Amino acid sequence: MTTNGVPNTKALLNGSGYMELNLRISDPELVDALSEREEGSERHEFAVSALKIGAIALRQAQGNIDADSIRKEGIRIVENVENRLENHRAGVTKQIGDSLKEYFDPNSGRFNERVKRLVDDGGEIERVIRQQIAGDGSELARTLTAHMGSDSAFMRAIDPNAADGLIRQLDETTKTALVEQQKVILDEFSLDNGNGALSRMVSEIKEKHGEVGESLENRIGEVMAEFSLDKEDSALSRMVNQVDTAQKRISREFSLDAEDSALARMRRELIETLDDQQQTNARFQEEVKVALADMTARRQEAEKSTRHGLEFEDAVFEFVNDRSQRAGDIATPTGNTTGRIARSKVGDAVIELGDEHAAAGSRVVIEAKRDASYTLSKAREELELARKNRDADMGIFVFSSTHAPSGLESFNRYGDDIVIVWDAEDSASDIVFDSGISVAKALCTRTKSHSDEVGESVEAIEQAILALEKQVEGFGEIIRLTTTIKNNSKNVLKRADIMSQSIKDQIGALNDNVGGLR
Repeated sequence: MTTNGVPNTKALLNGSGYMELNLRISDPELVDALSEREEGSERHEFAVSALKIGAIALRQAQGNIDADSIRKEGIRIVENVENRLENHRAGVTKQIGDSLKEYFDPNSGRFNERVKRLVDDGGEIERVIRQQIAGDGSELARTLTAHMGSDSAFMRAIDPNAADGLIRQLDETTKTALVEQQKVILDEFSLDNGNGALSRMVSEIKEKHGEVGESLENRIGEVMAEFSLDKEDSALSRMVNQVDTAQKRISREFSLDAEDSALARMRRELIETLDDQQQTNARFQEEVKVALADMTARRQEAEKSTRHGLEFEDAVFEFVNDRSQRAGDIATPTGNTTGRIARSKVGDAVIELGDEHAAAGSRVVIEAKRDASYTLSKAREELELARKNRDADMGIFVFSSTHAPSGLESFNRYGDDIVIVWDAEDSASDIVFDSGISVAKALCTRTKSHSDEVGESVEAIEQAILALEKQVEGFGEIIRLTTTIKNNSKNVLKRADIMSQSIKDQIGALNDNVGGLR
């Protein structure tokens, strides 16, 4: 409805809750935007949406924004856009599918039809190839006929009947060459030709025959002369003289009648060597006797002294301290200080394993005794007390070899206790003490190693300890044998060397396995 050409903006509100407007649009941009939509519901919905957006914008400008309305309208607009986009996507997809089907459909596609026309029997490719190679009139047939046909230059050249053909020329050339070569060969083997090969060979044979016969006769005479004993300078005479001279010289060298013979010189050298050896043995025996006498005197003097027990303990600590410094451990004398047990000074020395050891911080107590009244049982009781008093993990009880119980082996192990017999004045027994210290340190390592990661090393330590104990037991027997120095000295010394080396190897293996746990 309009009034005087102006749109009637009177709203008609009915009971359904909507309003009808009859508007005339003159703004170019709005007209273009509305014209892009189809007339009807699409244009109507677009106009309503634009009107609502404008009304909301005006409200916002006036400060009267209805948030709920905006949200609802925004959702509806988004849904409309999504629906339109989905419809557009479906349409585009359908168009693309129809286009692809039109060209690539296996049954009716234009592409497959075109390929089929090209490759089918009677197709374009077959017709092109047939034109080039099939039939007498093809390009291939005409080319072959021109170059290889009966009238071609090639066929004329190989025709055997052609006078100027290649075969006729080869035949004539070959015949001419064979005739010439035959004549040359016959001339070389003809005696009528004085310059021929056969004539020259016959002449040379006749000339050389006389020279060869004469030369052969002369050479035979010279050879016979060389094998005659009547001729003093012949080869056979010289050889006989040399053999006779050599025989006389050999007989003279093996005769004791000649002072300068080889046998006489060897006899004199043997006698001089035996005399020197006897003198050396005599000096050695005297030196051994003096050394044994001095050793016996010093032992007797030490046993008579009232400080022999203290001297042995000092020797034990000196040995322990030396070994500890080499290994990076700490040795402490404790014989004059009380321990954890009140008024108890049991435990002469303590070895604390250094930081580089796998069982760093572990302690080994040393108890030394030079007292014949101590039995093995008493020694073990005192060693157990020493471990408690010095807060030690392992213990070593050291008997003096001069006061050890009768029949006690040089090396003994009872669980965490090790009992050894040591001679402070005999360096040969040092290896027993070394073995005791190594086993005690290995036992400390075994005690602290329980994880699976060091299981193999712990097992290797156990095997090394067992092997070391076995070897040290045999070494104790050797030490007792070496004190007698009698008929079996060579065998004893040999066995001592073997056992000593084996013990050193076991100690090295033990230390390596312990070191592997660091």
